Formats: sequence, C-alpha cells, structure tokens
Amino acid sequence: MLDLTFTEPKPKTIAGATGDWELVIGLEVHAQVASNAKLFSGASTTFGAEPNSNVSFVDAAMPGMLPVINEYCVEQAVRTGLGLKADINLFSAFDRKNYFYPDLPQGYQISQLYHPIVGEGEVLVEMEPGVARIVRVERIHLEQDAGKSVHDMDPNMSFVDLNRTGVALMEIVSRPDIRGPEEAAAYVTKIRQILRYLGTCDGNMQNGNLRADVNVSVCRPGDYEKYQATQDFDHLGTRCEIKNMNSMRFMQAAIEHEARRQIAILEDGGSVDQETRLYDPDKNETRSMRSKEEAQDYRYFPCPDLLPLEIEQAWVDEIAAGLPELPDAKKARFVADYGMTDYDAGVLTADVTDAAFFEDVAKGRNGKLAANWVINDLFGRLKKAELSISDSPISAEQLGGILDLMASDAISGKIAKELFEIVWTEGGDPAKIVEERGMKQVTDTGAIEAALDKIIADNPAQVEKAKANPKLAGWFVGQVMKATGGKANPKAVNQLVGKKLGGA
Repeated sequence: MLDLTFTEPKPKTIAGATGDWELVIGLEVHAQVASNAKLFSGASTTFGAEPNSNVSFVDAAMPGMLPVINEYCVEQAVRTGLGLKADINLFSAFDRKNYFYPDLPQGYQISQLYHPIVGEGEVLVEMEPGVARIVRVERIHLEQDAGKSVHDMDPNMSFVDLNRTGVALMEIVSRPDIRGPEEAAAYVTKIRQILRYLGTCDGNMQNGNLRADVNVSVCRPGDYEKYQATQDFDHLGTRCEIKNMNSMRFMQAAIEHEARRQIAILEDGGSVDQETRLYDPDKNETRSMRSKEEAQDYRYFPCPDLLPLEIEQAWVDEIAAGLPELPDAKKARFVADYGMTDYDAGVLTADVTDAAFFEDVAKGRNGKLAANWVINDLFGRLKKAELSISDSPISAEQLGGILDLMASDAISGKIAKELFEIVWTEGGDPAKIVEERGMKQVTDTGAIEAALDKIIADNPAQVEKAKANPKLAGWFVGQVMKATGGKANPKAVNQLVGKKLGGA
C-alpha cells in the first residue's frame, strides 16, 4: 500500500421515520478474462460474432466431451490476484454448481466454491484527495459464463445464443466493507482500472465483459462497528442481491432504491427476505427475481472431469516479476516526478492508455505543462468530439512538437492554441506548419519596440493614464499584440511596455 495518510469516508446515512439507518454493501464483480479462447475449450471469445458460431462440442455439452483447462486463463487469474495484493493459492479445485437455465447446456456451471485460486486481498478506493477506504477482497475464483437467452425476436418463441457459454470469468468477491452508493461505484471503477492496467480484462461494461452483483443491507448506526468487532453478520441485517449491474449510474440508483425499500419494510414492522432482485432503470425500482439460494441449493460437488490445480511458487513469482506499474504507484510517481497535483495525477492515470499517452508527451519536456495541455486541451477536445484517446487525431508526437515550439519561443501560447486546432483538423508536422504559414512569433525586440513607439506616439492621453495607474499598461500590451498579428513575444512586449512607461 502507498505510504499516504487517509481518513475513511463517512457511511451513507438515510433518515427513516424511526431514526437513522446506514448502508452495508458487498460486491461480486464478474470480469471476463482477456483471452482468445474459452476456459475449457479452444472456441473463440470474439464479441459480436454470429449467434452460435463460437461454440465447440464442449461448450454445447455434447456427450463424451470433456473440459480441458486453459492455462492462460489461470495465469490471468493469478496476475489479477497479485495486482490486488491477494494471496495466491497454490492448490485450487473446480466444482459443479447445479442449476437449470435454457442457455446452460450442461445443466451445471463449472466454478470454484471450496478452493478458489485467489484468496484475500485489498483495494484502495480513494473518494477524494486524502479520503479513502480499504475494501477487502475475500476471494477470486474462476468460472465459466453461461449463454444468452433472447426474448425479443419473436412474440411466441425465445432463442438461445451459446457464444458466451464457457467464456472464462473471474468473480472478485469483496467483504461487506462498502458504505454507500458512491463508494460502490468508486470500488468497481478502481477494480476496472486495475484490471485494464494488468491486461486481464478489458473492462467493457457495455459488452457485458464487466458486471457486478450488489449485495445491499441496512443497519442502525453502531451495528457495523459491532460486526467489525465480532464478525457476526447478524448485526448487518438481511441482504438482498441486485444482479447484473453494468452501469455505474444505475448501480448507485439501484442501491439507493433498495436501501429505502428495506428501511420501509423494517420500519413497518416487517422483515426483509433474502432474495435476488433485478433493477429496472425505467421505473427506478428493484423487483424480486428469485429467493436467494444458498450453497446447498446448488448441490455443489467437486467436478469429476477436472483434476485440482497445483501451481508452483516459482511460476507465481515469474508472473509477479512481469507485473506492470499499477495505478496507485503510477499516480504517486506522477506527483513526485512531474510536480503535478494529486488531482491531475488522478485524471492522467485513470486509464492506462491515457497515462501512456501523457508520458510520451512529457518525455524530456516540462511535465506540468504537458499535463496541462493533455488534460485541458486534448481531453477537452476529445470529450467534445466524443472520441477516446485511441482515436485522437493528434498523436503524442505531434502534441510534444507543439510544446517544443513553445519551449523554444518559436510560438506563443496563443499561437500554440491555433496550431493545435490546425493539427487536429488537418494533421501534419507542427514545425513545418509554423514555418510554411508564417506563424512564428516575433522575438526581434527592435520590431516590437518600433510597433510600441508608434502606439505610444499616437495615444499620448492613454500614456498619461497608464503612468498614473500602472494597471492600464495592459492596454499597450494588447495593442502591440494586435499590431503584430498576435505574433509578438508576450514576455518581450511586457518588458518593453514597462520600460517605456517608466515602470508602469
């Protein structure tokens, strides 16, 4: 963990008719493993393929077809565990979780209940500078995904697409350490960020590659502290699970609604049923899906088709040695090396691609100036155009070239803004554009002085005002810039104006 001082954010409190209530939240994040093949077959994981085109005999549960573990998926799970500072279990095993869905051909899911591949870890979730919570990770286990049922193609029939069947998932299970909707969204955002840095999941929530089941309960103030002291879950109230959340905004709305629903039941003298619920964003409400199953309801038993996984510590160490710099460490380095604010460092390291782009721009240049241009000019322009950094019309090399021209006094900041727009629209080498279009700023003090002398001679009344009130000297700076088409070196203009007007 970083050597920083944080205070914990306060828990979310909701006022009820009989007093205040606090939220307790745990999350199960389902992250699709970044792999070209599925967990137990060689079928492709390409998104958007024709329905039922990425399906092997194993995925379709054809008789006699046996699963074969994908070693790369195991490696990705280990890498994820290491990135979350978690224990790696050298012994793990797969189990069958039995339930029936039309899009689950086997009639069971191969998962890990008793012996997961990754044990306890932790995630630092920073809500604002100096305010953060440590969320404990209970476990990460590997499992196969189910297919997809399609109900809106025909009024009388449903269809099944098995393309996702057998795709490798990592289920990242947190402890009930999260105390509010904003914290829940921040936690999932941080998990997504770490996974993208590690390259173990692309984090694409729109495609379903990252989604979360949210467990929500409410308790009275002070009860959470009792749970911490005793680890007795009875202090936390009965939890309900909201399935398949793939939007940060909807997740927060769902948690808020579910908490208020539970509070209303409890204050009316009722009891909350432990169940699985779905969130309807159109109605902003959760509705019951099914009663919450326990482990015995799934009739878990060891998968007879797969041997336990026994991995060597040397292999884990080799994976650990190849881990990239992770977000917290990169953020701390940006603050230390480039002298930027904690906020700016957070913006630049939020996405691994953004961070790499910035470092390419800042290499050998003024880091604070590079950060300012990347965050304000480039990110602002990208947002307006609804583009990602990968689709930026301006490359890191081109933006760096603009900064080099500013550093050498070839162009002013104002000209740099104009040059940025030209490169954004037309492309090209910034240095050549400046040369060919005569955009170089005037650094010849003789030419600048001549322009200033004419303005002073033509405006004697304004000269007297400026001498009486030095703040009015800026008028002369503006006039010189106007006379030179904005190409005069601003620093040289200010110095000459001060000299000519007797220190005004």
